[in-house]
Order: sequence, then C-alpha cells, then structure tokens
Amino acid sequence: MARKTQLLPKIALGVVGWAVALWIFFPIFWMVLTGFKTEMDAISTPPHLIFHPTLQSYHDVFAQENYWHFTFNTVLMSVFATGGALLLGVPAAYSMAFFPGKRTRGTLLWMLSTRMLPPVGVLVPVYLIARSTHLLDTIIGLGIINLLTNLPIIVWMLYTFFKEVPVPILEAGRMDGANRWQEISVVLLPLALPGIASTALLSLILCWNEAFWSLNLTSSNAAPLASFIASFSSPEGLFFAKLSAASTLAVAPILVFGWFSQKQLVRGLTFGAVK
Repeated sequence: MARKTQLLPKIALGVVGWAVALWIFFPIFWMVLTGFKTEMDAISTPPHLIFHPTLQSYHDVFAQENYWHFTFNTVLMSVFATGGALLLGVPAAYSMAFFPGKRTRGTLLWMLSTRMLPPVGVLVPVYLIARSTHLLDTIIGLGIINLLTNLPIIVWMLYTFFKEVPVPILEAGRMDGANRWQEISVVLLPLALPGIASTALLSLILCWNEAFWSLNLTSSNAAPLASFIASFSSPEGLFFAKLSAASTLAVAPILVFGWFSQKQLVRGLTFGAVK
C-alpha cells in the first residue's frame, strides 16, 4: 500500500510532464502537417485531419531561385554572430569570474537588463547607425546586431560556468609558467568546454530564429530565412501551406542539430550543478 502511495505522485508528474511536452510540440507538429496539405485543406474550417498529402508546397518553396541564398545568409550570419560573441564573451567572463571588482555584479546586471529592452525601442537609432556606416542589408551589419543582442546572455552563462572551475587549477598553471593566454586556452577552456558548447548552441539558435532585426535591417542581399518565410505573406493573403513548408525547412536544420547536440547541451546547462 505504501509503495502504491509513493508511485501515484510519480505517475502524476509523468502525466503532467508528457502533457506539457505535447502541448509544446503540437505547434511544430501542426506546422509540419500543414506543409503537406493543399492551400484549400490548410485553410479549411474545421481543420482536415484526414487529407491527401502533397509535396506541392515544398516544390514551390524549392522552386524559388533565392531559397538557397536565404539559407546561406542565415548560416553565415549565425556563425559570424556566434563566433564573434564567444571571442568577446570568453575574456569578459574570465575577467569577471576570476578578477571581480566592486562593480562586477552591477555590470553583469546592467548587461542583462539591456537584453530585456524591447528591440523596437532602439530600432530608429540602430537603423540610422547602420545606414550611416553602410551596413544596411549586409551580413556583417546583421551579424553585429545579433552579436551585441546575444552578448549579455553569453557573458552571463560563461561567467556562471567559469565560476565553477576550481581556482587552484588555474594557479597551478601559473606556477608552471603559463601566461594569461595559455591559462585561458590550455587550462580554462578545456575544463569549461561543455558550458562553452551549450552557450554556443544557444547563441546559434537565437541568431537562427531572429526575425525582428532581419526584417528591418535587410531587404535582399543579406536577408535570412526569416525574411524568406515572411515573403509568403502577401496582399492577396497568407499562403498557409507554403508558409508551413518554408517554416519547416527553416527550423529543420536547427532542430536536427539540437537533437544530436542535446547531450552536450544538457551537460553544459548542468555544468557545476553537482559537486
């Protein structure tokens, strides 16, 4: 009887967990399902759960001459922004974690507060700066704004991971003659590699999914997949089937990459949780 009583809370938690997971996954499932419908089936009310699947929407998406251009822009911008953010975030987090000052905590909180600012609040000055520096509709310009947008989160995460690295290990490296660069690259980075990997993955996902700046700072040359998806919204209406097919193709690479990297991501996010 006691064992049965103990199982009930676990079963209840399991049911709640599965319900939440299905609730989160349902929009993705519905997006993929709609991509295989015709436009008439996609807008039918009530929705058709039984239909004749078709690849016409995917054919129309691939038929777009600039589809691979948008994909290349997305990959290049995401890698550029993530790599640049790590190059700036690693030394910043290192100095704050191992050489803290009186204003370190306040600086971290200030950096995080900038991430809470609505992007539309700084759209006009950012647009004017990009225009005056000839960075409008360029991979570099879009990459820089994504780099700066995600930098506070990257510094915070790396700071947390670096704080879990034992200081005596770094001191041992200094006693062996390691300079500052060797201390970071040879001693610190290998120890914090799971945390760095999870930080890079999160930054890559945020850059890949960014839509606000993509729609406002690009037009054709540097437009990523977010702009390509938005192109299926026209004055004639929304093409739900094509929109779903384009969205599925856009999120598929990052979902597959996240699936294969989930062990590294979980390991990084739990880095230092158990001592």
